[in-house]
Amino acid sequence: MTFRRAFYLGLAMVMITSAYAQLAASLRLNKKQYLAGEPIMAVVTVTNHAGQPLTFAGDGRTQWLNFIIKDSRGNPVYPKGRALFGKMSVKAGETMAREIDLAQHFSLSQPGGFSASAVIRMPDGIGDGTATNRVSFNQSPGRLFWSQVVGIPGGSGETRQFKILNFAGDLRNQIYAQIVNQRTGQLVRTFLLGDVLTLRAPLATVDNKQRMHVMFLATPTMWVHCVVDTDGRLVSRGIHQRTDSGDPQLLTFGDGTVRVANSIPYDPKLAAESKAKIRKASDRPPISY
Repeated sequence: MTFRRAFYLGLAMVMITSAYAQLAASLRLNKKQYLAGEPIMAVVTVTNHAGQPLTFAGDGRTQWLNFIIKDSRGNPVYPKGRALFGKMSVKAGETMAREIDLAQHFSLSQPGGFSASAVIRMPDGIGDGTATNRVSFNQSPGRLFWSQVVGIPGGSGETRQFKILNFAGDLRNQIYAQIVNQRTGQLVRTFLLGDVLTLRAPLATVDNKQRMHVMFLATPTMWVHCVVDTDGRLVSRGIHQRTDSGDPQLLTFGDGTVRVANSIPYDPKLAAESKAKIRKASDRPPISY
């Protein structure tokens, strides 16, 4: 190896090392225990130490941000397709964060243990990129409370399966809604409805618009009523208090409509305003005669 060749090789290595040193990057998840199929929100944080503004963007062939996800056996978890993360500009000395739903971009619908890390590519493309720390997480299938297969409104012939699942992740009992495409077996959506007390079993039924109604005990005196359609959209969410005669009930009428009976509707906004009025009254100085 000639001196000139050694010099340029050494210079290239310095440039690559410098590129790595220009960024500080980290990865964190919003929790460690997930119900299989729910969103897995990962936050990638990047600090710019380059001394000048940096704009991270894909070049049409590669993205500036990539994830490496493996299962408990070390096998790679493949992306569902090409992910587009858009641009991110970071001023010199500034720290920016980008939140990504890993479940949206990778095939992560199965239970098991997984690990993930991110790689950030420098705008000039030098080097293999800056790797973050690796984080671990677990996915559980949960416990099935209730399920029902329904047809999609409009006469398409397609069907969906509504599921209500209980999941005790991160030391809390929680209730989830899950919608499955019956023909393909693919998850349409899985999402959290709220914390649940298992002192009472959740109530569930379907109305004449093929929407799922779920009502569950959230606190010792309050029930939450959610309505979910076949696309996995949360149509409405209400809170109900029990009456002196007992717990709220879901009633299905002859025309197929579903309503909450034997309850006192609770409005958090009105309750907060009422509490504030009481507090203001108590703040008044005592009257002296």
